[in-house]
Amino acid sequence: MPVITLTSDYGLTDHRVASIKGRILSLDIEAKVVDVTHNIKPYDIKQAAYIVRNAYHYFPKGSVHIIFVDSFYHKDRKLILYQADGHYFIAADNGILGLIFYDIVPEKIFEITVNNRFDDEVKFTGTDIFVPAAVHLHKGGLPEVIGRPYKEPKEVSAMRPVYNETGKMIIGKVIYIDNFDNAVTNISRNFFEKIKIPFSRFCIKSRGYKITEIYNHYTEMISDWSEEKKYQGNKAYGIFNDENLIEIAIYKSDGNSGANNLLGLHIEETVYIEFYND
Repeated sequence: MPVITLTSDYGLTDHRVASIKGRILSLDIEAKVVDVTHNIKPYDIKQAAYIVRNAYHYFPKGSVHIIFVDSFYHKDRKLILYQADGHYFIAADNGILGLIFYDIVPEKIFEITVNNRFDDEVKFTGTDIFVPAAVHLHKGGLPEVIGRPYKEPKEVSAMRPVYNETGKMIIGKVIYIDNFDNAVTNISRNFFEKIKIPFSRFCIKSRGYKITEIYNHYTEMISDWSEEKKYQGNKAYGIFNDENLIEIAIYKSDGNSGANNLLGLHIEETVYIEFYND
């Protein structure tokens, strides 16, 4: 059964998340509501896009995903709806939906017109516009009823890796720091393996460190589980994470000694993968 998911930069201290849930239930008491996260950094659409992109496909088809990030109401900013990959996505027209679907063409895009005709009556985008639109869709309503076709949503360029053939290297970027302080790059397994075919060796480099092996699981580097503790917090390594992106990690770091802090890998930090032949 489809659900309604919520992603926001509201945190959990204020009333906003509770107000949104209360509004949903007042319109549909049987709606299933799932929090993705409310800990997005304020107005950080890139962080939100990464999380929603990697979470939505685990939900049932037909689910409605509301993204309350950089979404406070202004009469001159459009609010939009994507129908994409069998799901619905509601957000402000700030580029976030284009970041989520930089490689997937949405089936339809709409400007949401429901409840936005009277500016002085819109106090809070979430409860006054997004929620009624989401509940309408959740109940099986057509998007054409609450919106009109929209052809020019705002675009924000997604960071993509490139291959420098002269230097025989992939040049990528750190796009996300996870809760374990690991640094996720924008270099996918497919892109890496395609470039790697004619070479025998590679080396991941950034800020002076070097990594020459990429594992498939966080614990794959441990050959003897009885000696697991010796790996904790003292070795950087690469993995293909659950979204098949190359991630730089330090096994069981304490939050102060992870790839972000210990190695100095921050958002948009450049990561190089050099290729060699023996």
